[in-house]
Amino acid sequence: MQEKTGSLARVIGSTDTAQYQVQTRAQGPAGQLPLTPEMLLNEPSGNLFGWTQNVGMGWNPSRLHGRQVLILSTQGGIRAEDGTPVALGYHTGHWEVGLLARAAAEEVKAAGGVPFAGYVSDPCDGRSQGTAGMFDSLPYRNDAALVMRRLIRSLPTRHAVIGVATCDKGLPAMMIALASMHHLPCVLAPGGVTLPAEEGEDAGKVQTIGARYAHGEISLEEAAEMGCRACATPGGGCQFLGTAATSQVVAEALGMAIPHSALAPSGQPIWLEIGRQSARAALQLLELGWTTRDILTDAAIENAMVVHAAFGGSTNLLLHIPAIAHAAGCRVPEVADWIRVNREVPRLVSVLPNGPEYHPTVRAFLAGGVPEVMLHLRRLGVIDTSVKTVAGVRLDEVLDWWEDSERRHAVRARLKEADGIDPDDVIMSPDRARARGLTSTVTFPVGNIAPEGSVIKSTAIDPSVVGADGVYRHRGRAKVFTSERDAIAAIKRGAIQAGDVMVLAGRGPSGTGMEETYQLTSALKHLPFGKHVCLITDARFSGVSTGACIGHVGPEALAGGPIGKLRDGDWIEVEIDLNRLEGRVNFVGDGDEPGTPADGDAILARRDPHPGLSPDPDLPDDTRLWAALQNVSGGTWRGAVYDVDRIIQALEAGKKALGW
Repeated sequence: MQEKTGSLARVIGSTDTAQYQVQTRAQGPAGQLPLTPEMLLNEPSGNLFGWTQNVGMGWNPSRLHGRQVLILSTQGGIRAEDGTPVALGYHTGHWEVGLLARAAAEEVKAAGGVPFAGYVSDPCDGRSQGTAGMFDSLPYRNDAALVMRRLIRSLPTRHAVIGVATCDKGLPAMMIALASMHHLPCVLAPGGVTLPAEEGEDAGKVQTIGARYAHGEISLEEAAEMGCRACATPGGGCQFLGTAATSQVVAEALGMAIPHSALAPSGQPIWLEIGRQSARAALQLLELGWTTRDILTDAAIENAMVVHAAFGGSTNLLLHIPAIAHAAGCRVPEVADWIRVNREVPRLVSVLPNGPEYHPTVRAFLAGGVPEVMLHLRRLGVIDTSVKTVAGVRLDEVLDWWEDSERRHAVRARLKEADGIDPDDVIMSPDRARARGLTSTVTFPVGNIAPEGSVIKSTAIDPSVVGADGVYRHRGRAKVFTSERDAIAAIKRGAIQAGDVMVLAGRGPSGTGMEETYQLTSALKHLPFGKHVCLITDARFSGVSTGACIGHVGPEALAGGPIGKLRDGDWIEVEIDLNRLEGRVNFVGDGDEPGTPADGDAILARRDPHPGLSPDPDLPDDTRLWAALQNVSGGTWRGAVYDVDRIIQALEAGKKALGW
């Protein structure tokens, strides 16, 4: 009993008897609600009670008639007033976005509006790499978008919405949620980027300290020092053009974000101004009567794909742009559309992780960001500049302003002054990009391993392993894994050698929620032999992944895909044409010498699935449900969405078949 009392005492702590003087009533706010007889007779009780709640929180009753603007953000953690952590967030990307939301709210209030704020935080894909936390990553996007939509609808009196978000899942979720609000004015405020350390590694490379240490590439002390300083400033998404940064770029390319807002350095004055500008944009949209349906059109979706190709963006946007299109009620792009766009549009941006120079994303912002790239694309005639934007004007007018704006000249001059970098070496003209050897972004290989297709960021294959004709060729023996844990362990213990083909199967939606396998791709990138290894998987990759890494293989192994029948020692043949954007990935036999794809077809027809194939034992039921719903909705090639009509149709057919 004494021990229990002691334990309880540690919880309760010392007693301040003043805390027992509990107040039992209060005066309440002064003043009166500005009600009218018509309101009392005709307004829903919820609208009237909403005013009661507003003044209960301290809002001045005389200012209740202002336009109501909901500011949704992915804020995480608890910051003290001086910026130090009281409770940590999951990542730097949502650590400072509350400041951006506050700037927007103050602008709405100053204009006579009534700002509201809500929060739906988000996970960190870097933090969950190689863990069971990754099984919730992609499914979280759908869940967050659903909650955001519910929050928007749960404030029936809102007139406009501003979404503030930054990173890999929160930002795509926010775009999907806003895209669903067809009849509301909505503005997306990108949460910006963190800065690179003056003497340190970027947040992508630093995730390889374990693999490099295992191979003697770095010491324990070096690993500890590099791991400490990779995030040089406390807010913003990672410094490379991964999924977070690419999503910011795409938001602006869609016209959902104000001009030159993607990739701004978090916490700085130019970043805070984006919050105020976004608020002014939302209020102006109300005056114009423009809604999300006016902004998000088939042409806007096409523009986003074009800008994605010009930047060399993350392959994860092949999941997110179709989902945004679906939410907006636009035509959902198909693989043929991605192939066409990437053949037509040159890559113009030299940035981490693609190169040829590995500039951090803040330099892309200072070089002119999205509007600078769009200037080049307009001259090429590959974007539709008649589309409307949240700036309240059409894209043509935005680009006319940008071309000779004070902002453009100032930020480009600052890049030269601060870093000694020519902005035209970061965002290049098509001629300069061609001369520097920049190739188009993605290729979609097919073959007997991937009959439904696959994807590779072909522009990020190491140039030294690409032939003079622009074709990457690799033929090697397979080393097959059915868990990422075993695959990374093989890399660390030296079981993977130059020439190998790593196959990671059973890690698609049904196995792991389509986990992101960056710890594998990053290890291969930063180990000396890694560029001579090819990786094939039905999982997906981080936006910062590079190398000969083929993902999104369909059908996935657990849906009967041929990738699930491969065995150690099988001969795999890969050919990726970086110029024609064509590729093949084939199993060509299991004998002493490689055969042909036809030989592989015959063997696959006789084989059973790999004995190690099964859903991961840690796969949550939530993710199993997500996998089933997105599969019946068209699967990952349609954006892993929830298509309600198709889901209901499948359920009704299933009920009939089961006799329910």
